[in-house]
Amino acid sequence: MPTILGQNQYGKAENRVVKITRDGDTHHIKDLNVSVALSGDMEDVHYSGSNANVLPTDTTKNTVYAFAKEYGIESAEQFGIHLARHFVTSQEPIKRARIRIEEYAWERIATSDNNSKFIGSDEVNHSFARKGQELRITQITFDGENWEIISGLKDLTVMNSTNSEFWGYVKDKYTTLKEAYDRILCTDVSAAWRYNWTSDDQRMPNWEKSYEQAKKHILQAFAETYSLSLQQTLYQMGSRVINSRSEIDEIRFSLPNNHHFLVDLEPFGLKNDNEVYFAADRPYGLIEATILRDGVEPQIPVDMTNL
Repeated sequence: MPTILGQNQYGKAENRVVKITRDGDTHHIKDLNVSVALSGDMEDVHYSGSNANVLPTDTTKNTVYAFAKEYGIESAEQFGIHLARHFVTSQEPIKRARIRIEEYAWERIATSDNNSKFIGSDEVNHSFARKGQELRITQITFDGENWEIISGLKDLTVMNSTNSEFWGYVKDKYTTLKEAYDRILCTDVSAAWRYNWTSDDQRMPNWEKSYEQAKKHILQAFAETYSLSLQQTLYQMGSRVINSRSEIDEIRFSLPNNHHFLVDLEPFGLKNDNEVYFAADRPYGLIEATILRDGVEPQIPVDMTNL
């Protein structure tokens, strides 16, 4: 039976690039993990082994580092746009470029005050500690005419120690869970949002501000929602982002319910008044949903595993 070639792509994955910007004695860090995937007229290399249309993956790696120098890294989105545009417009066989970027955040280490015994300690602006919170992500796709920018974050752990309930649910013969009227609500937020910027003719968003504002609205909605279910909280988080950020049309969440169970202390003659919990890491409930601006068609993949 004859066979034909289906979808295919190639590129260099996980190029780690750290860009230091020196503003006098004050330094700034951008720390990215960049993956390049290219597709186009690649039938011959699969059928016959001809590399005539193949830009080596080593070249894509070198381009990442060269562009960090030539263009700097203003934001993960802007850097990915530079790369995608370059690969599609400079190589005739390449029709589509997808750039995926993870950004590792750093924060400046606060040094001693002016009364420190260490000379010049108040002038140190080049020491950093890696942030232990979320991982910022973005995916840039370009086909020579249209852009798709999906950005977001993952592994942002949040907790409400009260103002959360769970009751009134379906019960059958296998149900053992007791209704809760005051519980801990904890999750690791993974979110991906899609920008409505799709063309160079449109005004480009401020990527850095947009990310910080989207994250702020997610956190504020989580904190301010009296939750009767994690689904309700998810919807409030997404709605807050859509209603507050005009440049974002769609946001998808994947939220594990990190269960915290009250420990039975009665065998020790102690009353546990919602104070001592066992934090279970698995199994966990997994709540996922997409929130859309009214009239918008969903485009973010339902399975965000590889986004």
